[in-house]
Amino acid sequence: MIMCSVFKSSKMEGMYLYVPKATSKNTMFDGVPELLLERFGTPSHAMDLLLRKEKPLVSADVEKVMSELESKGFYLQLPPKKEDYMLDLYTPDS
Repeated sequence: MIMCSVFKSSKMEGMYLYVPKATSKNTMFDGVPELLLERFGTPSHAMDLLLRKEKPLVSADVEKVMSELESKGFYLQLPPKKEDYMLDLYTPDS
């Protein structure tokens, strides 16, 4: 089990950053590269989660998230790729 905090990007819809919950010995973003934080924008706290292998996440593989939190200190969830046909559903003239 891992307790983590999830932050929403101010620069890209659907981008989330998972980091280990801060303790007295670390700060939230200790393991996150500075360049990533610059591109991510101002993090907005979305929620805190207790990650467990037997409890799946909606938009990410919980085991991959847990593995990357342990090895890298963060997990970046990118927005889902839009299908090309979805881009044609709305046109300004309709």
